[in-house]
Amino acid sequence: MKQAIAFNGTKEQEERLMAVIESHKGQEGAVIPVLHEAQGIYGYLPIEVQEMISEGLDVPLAEIYGIVTFYTQFSINPKGKYQIGVCLGTACYVKGSGDILEKCKEILGIDVGECTPDGLFSIDATRCIGACGLAPVLTVNDDVYGRLVVDDVEGIIAKYRN
Repeated sequence: MKQAIAFNGTKEQEERLMAVIESHKGQEGAVIPVLHEAQGIYGYLPIEVQEMISEGLDVPLAEIYGIVTFYTQFSINPKGKYQIGVCLGTACYVKGSGDILEKCKEILGIDVGECTPDGLFSIDATRCIGACGLAPVLTVNDDVYGRLVVDDVEGIIAKYRN
């Protein structure tokens, strides 16, 4: 059973969100810009933030949740300090990035879109990052690792654990 990471928003974040909501209140199509700004404030859009937006804009929570889960730029899960992205674009995939992704999941004990309970790592499957000549490719924040084999994954993750 996966351990959920508790929401720990600050009073300052909530005040910033309320100011954003207030600045968009009554505007046509306000939900998406508010969601973008809210994600910028919190780093993701947990249900607690969605509820504040729902109440503040007087939009049903189901509508907010539907938008958040439909668009890939929104995340309902927190991101880790180290965000691992495994490219699943065609060049990377045919050279074994699927196995690289599976090894990351196995080592960290989380699935795509999840964050480790300590908040250190999160994993995302990405589309082409434009480094096809280095396939298969994995990124950790802004660091790019290419021409990988499954046995490289443990060492890369260990580097960020220390």
